[in-house]
Amino acid sequence: MSGTPEEATVNNVCHALHQLVGGLPAFGFPYLESQIPQNGIYVLFEDGEFAHGTNRVVRIGSHTGNNQLRSRLKQHFLNEIKDRSIFRKNIGRCLLNRDHDPFLDFWELDLTSRAARDEHAGKIDFQKQNRIEKQVSEYIRNHFRFVVFEVRDKAKRLDLESKITSTVSLCEKCGPSATWLGRHSPKSKIQSSGLWQVNELHKTPLFGHELQELHQSLGV
Repeated sequence: MSGTPEEATVNNVCHALHQLVGGLPAFGFPYLESQIPQNGIYVLFEDGEFAHGTNRVVRIGSHTGNNQLRSRLKQHFLNEIKDRSIFRKNIGRCLLNRDHDPFLDFWELDLTSRAARDEHAGKIDFQKQNRIEKQVSEYIRNHFRFVVFEVRDKAKRLDLESKITSTVSLCEKCGPSATWLGRHSPKSKIQSSGLWQVNELHKTPLFGHELQELHQSLGV
């Protein structure tokens, strides 16, 4: 595949990308943490979402700290704390918005700091918040699978994460299904992109030669 946009369109690169990541060993829940590399990129697939004749990529993620991939995955999929994971927060937003639940206003509050928790302590039904956290966990564990691949160098990892995200968001073949939960998102970028993220969309995509390098590095 060529490295020029004229010879390798975004759609073609995205097709090859889907075939590549779709062929990697997939993890469901629960999974063995020892099988996850310390540093790398994760790619999510969701039930009912398809593109390029295979499962559609619905989120691409990584981490900034050294040896933090396992921890990042825990924040998304295992730890029931929405303010430590924008992915969890976005799932909860959609579940609440879909059900026209006014608790969405409270779900939006960032309670990371002690000051914020103290400020809103008398306003929030924390029992309900815990129930929503469990619904988010249930949805994630029942509907998502993921693949991971090791990228040790931070700069390379973040560059690759950005370019993969942009490739999928720019692809004309990667739209969400009519029943995709993300269509209920209050975030227009999620609704339109079909991805569970709002950053790194529609920027610089992968070129063909970069995909070839990734293919070679994975040895598949």
